[in-house]
Amino acid sequence: MKIEQIHQIFLTTNGVSTDTRSIKKNTLFIALKGENFDANTFALEALNSGASYVIIDNKDYYIDERTILVQNSLKTLQELAKYHRTFLGTKILALTGSNGKTTTKELFNAVLSKKFKTIATIGNLNNHIGVPLTLLRFTKETEIGIIEMGANHQKEIEFLCSIAQPDLGYITNFGKAHLEGFGGVEGVIKGKSELYDYLKTNQKIAFINLDDSIQKEKSKTLNSFTFSSQTANTDIFFRTIEANPFAKVTFENTTIQSNLIGIYNATNICAAIAVGTYFNISTSEIKEAIETYIPNNNRSQIIEKESNKIILDAYNANPSSMHAALTNFFQLEENHKTTILGDMFELGTESFEEHQKIIALCKEQQNIYFFFVGKEFFNHKTDSEHLYFFKDFDELSQYLQKHSFTNQLILIKGSRGMKLERVLDFI
Repeated sequence: MKIEQIHQIFLTTNGVSTDTRSIKKNTLFIALKGENFDANTFALEALNSGASYVIIDNKDYYIDERTILVQNSLKTLQELAKYHRTFLGTKILALTGSNGKTTTKELFNAVLSKKFKTIATIGNLNNHIGVPLTLLRFTKETEIGIIEMGANHQKEIEFLCSIAQPDLGYITNFGKAHLEGFGGVEGVIKGKSELYDYLKTNQKIAFINLDDSIQKEKSKTLNSFTFSSQTANTDIFFRTIEANPFAKVTFENTTIQSNLIGIYNATNICAAIAVGTYFNISTSEIKEAIETYIPNNNRSQIIEKESNKIILDAYNANPSSMHAALTNFFQLEENHKTTILGDMFELGTESFEEHQKIIALCKEQQNIYFFFVGKEFFNHKTDSEHLYFFKDFDELSQYLQKHSFTNQLILIKGSRGMKLERVLDFI
């Protein structure tokens, strides 16, 4: 069956699902395969749960005329999403970067939804499956789609651009993330810049932070809308950007005070203001959108428990974001501070050195207690009165059950696989 025919069937349904646990009535179920599962085996269950059609790529699970047999279900999902994107012609803003993608995406959505009907990536569904699923949520009413793109190796952003075909794009930054897959920092720059390459080739618009030297250099060959706090030769000039602890920015005669921790989030806010300004959203609406945005999902959340105030930033971590979070934390004017830091993943051969650098940074802060969790940090265990090392979370939890925190400002940060939000149960 041709993709045009599958698309016509898709338009008669209430959307796509790849998980039988989320099947709704009149859904198109697409059976994907993974390392430990084969959703072809759930085709009949999907139909019994309310799906109108199922797409499979194993003829052994063919049921009846409601079954669409294809060569590769994943490729069909991607082709269907690309066809649907072209069919609708919705304006699409894509973003990628090493740090801050999801928060920036949510800020973009908060601002743009003041004037337009928007749909944005849910959570961090930003890969070769998540991007197609997001595109297939678009309808004729969708005026702007906001697509987050993640990558851990080169050519991945290029592939996602070929599906989403963005009209505008933004790269948050180039940091030390997924070094193993990208082959070092230069590989990260090359891989993330694939979004710029697409925008340049197709004469589309790039939002550029001129305070970032890499972006500034690459902007010379792009159609760009720029912002800066260092040069007035820009589309939007920010007179001040600061954080103590919450990020605040001033441009023109307007000051915007956010609920986001850290100077790095001030940059994300600047990007959202630039996007809103480009789309002619009023300054008052931009201000309201940003000031009422509350972070969640373990990203720079402020939580108060007993006498302690907690900065929960445990959604993910890499050397760049860890360094930024710690530097900001050190500057906060609190008398009693503690950090709980988990291993940073996917650093490959640079893991040993990068964890060592973080410990060295912390060691200088004699008035802060540091708790390091995970085998990578444990490899650098040293005797110190304010540094504590734990092989894994279980070892940390046993310690916390016997020792309590009082009147502390606590930063919790680590890679997603560390699941450090569990610490909240012991504070």
